[in-house]
Amino acid sequence: MPHTILRIDSSARIDGSVSRELTDRIVARLADAETCIVTRDLSGGLPLLNAAWIGANFTPETDRTEAQHAELALSDELIAELRDADTVVIGLPVYNFGLPAALKAWVDLVARAGVTFRYTEAGPKGLLGGKRVIVALASGGTGMGSEIDFATPYLRHVLGFLGITDVTFVGADRLALDAEGALAAAHRAVDALPRAA
Repeated sequence: MPHTILRIDSSARIDGSVSRELTDRIVARLADAETCIVTRDLSGGLPLLNAAWIGANFTPETDRTEAQHAELALSDELIAELRDADTVVIGLPVYNFGLPAALKAWVDLVARAGVTFRYTEAGPKGLLGGKRVIVALASGGTGMGSEIDFATPYLRHVLGFLGITDVTFVGADRLALDAEGALAAAHRAVDALPRAA
């Protein structure tokens, strides 16, 4: 079976995006001729959860109407991409100290009780373990891991909630202060990433 990489870009910018440049580099570092690369670009946005989606989600699958199945179709597709991936590469530009809205919408669409996690007597259990995630962060003034960084702790937590605990962050942070130095450090971190076994 070829190794599968799911690449998720969430920057609203297409040209000149540092997070996209980093996801390019990471995928190039990890992929070989046999690798299957699936790309999900969130720049066009994703639908937000609404009453119809929630109603469909909490209706048992065997009881769902055709309209309810259609309501969940994109969520099912995104979950299948995530489930099928061996490695996930996420581009994370920091917007106002947190995730871009499109990436948060992606999280909301893939975090589904009974599908990607379940509740047990011991607490929630993620159902998507065994994957590797590499997150390419870019920020203008927010230091990765600083007290004003609400993006990386949230993303690490929600991935862990889904059962994914092998998470590495590569950061080009505080670009507004030293873009050249931040990019150079991020490139070194990418070059040091171990390839898949």
